[in-house]
Amino acid sequence: MIWLRSLLFLISLVTYTPFYAVFCLITFPFLNEHTRYRIIQFWGRSIIFFLEVFCGVRFEVLGKENIQAVIDQPVVILSKHQSAWETIAFLQIFPKDLCYVFKRELLWIPFFGWVIGLLNMIHINRSDAGGSAISVANQGKERLKAGKWMILFPEGTRTPIGSHKPYRKGGARLAGLTGATILPVAHNAGRYWPRNSFLKYPGLITVSIGPSIPSQGKSGDQLHEAVETWIEGEMRRIDPAAYQAK
Repeated sequence: MIWLRSLLFLISLVTYTPFYAVFCLITFPFLNEHTRYRIIQFWGRSIIFFLEVFCGVRFEVLGKENIQAVIDQPVVILSKHQSAWETIAFLQIFPKDLCYVFKRELLWIPFFGWVIGLLNMIHINRSDAGGSAISVANQGKERLKAGKWMILFPEGTRTPIGSHKPYRKGGARLAGLTGATILPVAHNAGRYWPRNSFLKYPGLITVSIGPSIPSQGKSGDQLHEAVETWIEGEMRRIDPAAYQAK
């Protein structure tokens, strides 16, 4: 049954997305950035809806008050990365236009990649770590000044549930350089939409948004340590079963 439901979701994804992408490619040249983002946001809502209908995957958000507390501030969101789910769901969870930092190879994916290439986000070359760090810092400052919220996944890649990959410092350093506030995010989406998995398992994803971490008066290393400590500690609270054998 899970196999069949996962297949139905996949069919909905691969049929809906190309048509939606064609619409975006036709209309985006005539639209401003904010309107483009809202259109992609609707696509994200649709995919999350399909996931619930076909696979029984739902979600809850803890700590919504922490979003509202910084709604008028420049924000860098640093999140656990277990699944493709969070990259889609965050479009509707966070009220501000988000600017993702992602590997440039995603631009080569037919339809999906072509569209995100028109969204003025930040794509990096992972083989050039130094150049990527400078690019994220320079472009990140511009996006924050424009009122967008930056979002980075400091682990750099999706990780299996119960694992802990050392965090990269780029997001914390960006916050320190710009004076932005950090919102740390923990979630257990990998339990229901595992990385690189065709199967999607029914259940309730928990997204926990932590108290904001001001960057003023803190070094990049201090911010990095505070983020990693909070996220990994919260992961063990919201998904203790994943860490019992660790």
